[in-house]
Amino acid sequence: MRMQLKVHAKKILLTLFCVACLFNISSAQITDTTKVYKKKVLENTEIELLMSMYGQDGVHSPVNGGIGTEKLSDQTTTIVISIPLNADDVLTVDAGISAYTSASSSNINPWMSSSAAALKSTYIGDIKGLNASGASSRGGGGGSGGGSTGGGGGPVTPQNAINPVGTPWLASTGASHAEKLKSLSTNYSHSSDDRNLIWGTNLSLSSEYTYTSFGFGGNVTKLFNDKNTEIGLKGSVFLDQWKQIYPTEFKEYLRIGPDFQYFGYFYGVTILDQAGKATTAYNPNQFKSWSSSGRDSWSISFYGSQIISSKFQAALFFDVVLQTGMLSTPYHRIYFADKPRYYIGTASDIANYTSPTNTGVYQLADAIETLPKSRLKIPLGIRMNYYISDLFVLRSYYRYYWDDWGLKSHTVNLDLPVKLSHAFTFTPSFRFYTQNQVKYFGPYESHLSTEQYFTSDYDLSKFASRQYSLGLTYTDIFTRFKIKTLGLKNINLKYSHYDRTDGLSANILTFGLKFVGGEK
Repeated sequence: MRMQLKVHAKKILLTLFCVACLFNISSAQITDTTKVYKKKVLENTEIELLMSMYGQDGVHSPVNGGIGTEKLSDQTTTIVISIPLNADDVLTVDAGISAYTSASSSNINPWMSSSAAALKSTYIGDIKGLNASGASSRGGGGGSGGGSTGGGGGPVTPQNAINPVGTPWLASTGASHAEKLKSLSTNYSHSSDDRNLIWGTNLSLSSEYTYTSFGFGGNVTKLFNDKNTEIGLKGSVFLDQWKQIYPTEFKEYLRIGPDFQYFGYFYGVTILDQAGKATTAYNPNQFKSWSSSGRDSWSISFYGSQIISSKFQAALFFDVVLQTGMLSTPYHRIYFADKPRYYIGTASDIANYTSPTNTGVYQLADAIETLPKSRLKIPLGIRMNYYISDLFVLRSYYRYYWDDWGLKSHTVNLDLPVKLSHAFTFTPSFRFYTQNQVKYFGPYESHLSTEQYFTSDYDLSKFASRQYSLGLTYTDIFTRFKIKTLGLKNINLKYSHYDRTDGLSANILTFGLKFVGGEK
């Protein structure tokens, strides 16, 4: 069934492209000897500047196997430029950059502390010596430094080594602690002479520390009944790639082998058992790296809108989305309930490991998140807008979501724009969301090693969320304020508070300016 959907998606995208091309060719072949004035789809170039600040915190980090800090901050700047190419065609370019810090993602390597950095010169020399001599990884061979054990099979301990510490409740200084997401998308749209048929194409590209994405698609919209009825069809494809980034213990296991703890990054580092005693028993043999890191997403979207009366408008949305490939996140840790526990850090903190009072020990993982290689998603939504008076307009939205991982969700959104004056609009909003958990979810240390699929990502758990927003918009249709040839059309300011029942909360502040170019 999933393969058939993927084939159908490709056929529909190809059909959309062919229809658009035929329409463009046929339009070009029509010669009209009578020159008739035609209003432009977009009169002048528009430039929109958007800025946002986002901050969140929580206690269920998937990088730490379902516990630990989810503190994250993000500052995003986006510029959107819409350019009228002629009376019928518009090109839109959307470019953005997002700078974020993530305490959770930084714990891909939770031991990036000064003590761990002090070991680097030692372990790099050790691993080079191992590769050169072919010595057994279970022996130190005695020798230089005076702090190594002999060839008796025990761990090699460099002289004056300091055991690194980490904790799921604090940020590390790892490479992914502070990163940037860069995105660029373009959209081209063409409108027919009577403005009742619109088609378009788009391309997008984004890149960040762990992920890159390339997307393309097309859309067709038709208006009927004096533009009171509108239907649309859109197809999109995203071809994404994960970078092969694993938690540090698995990266070293993959690079060196089962005895990685004697060489490489963990050279000379003491591994502790549940009782806080030194051990050499840790062996993450259930870790499996991914042979392919691609993720493809195919979607077909249907849209229908109807003006029912002078005061009431309704719209219906329906999507079919098929994802294939690596749908897991490779640096999300998993801890099994039926496996022994092993740690690096301060033994006294083991007893309170799951508490924020733990400041000095981090648990070595048993595996990484593993999910099926395909996912079928079907969201269905309806939007209804009702004009109450010159002062109030009620905007409502409901969406039902289903997928074959067992997730079902409901979303309700209400906006009530209040017209304070000809220029100012105040908009309070409320959004409520609820979902059940996917069949592969389990909290920290609840999965069994005999399971095929497992995740401790609370985004896939059962929860409900609420978002409260307040927005203020200033609009000047005459664009009286000018910056050279650009006139200020509107200003938007919005604050939102988000919280959900698993403990995650966030605050979002957005600010936008829209300018319109002057007459040519």
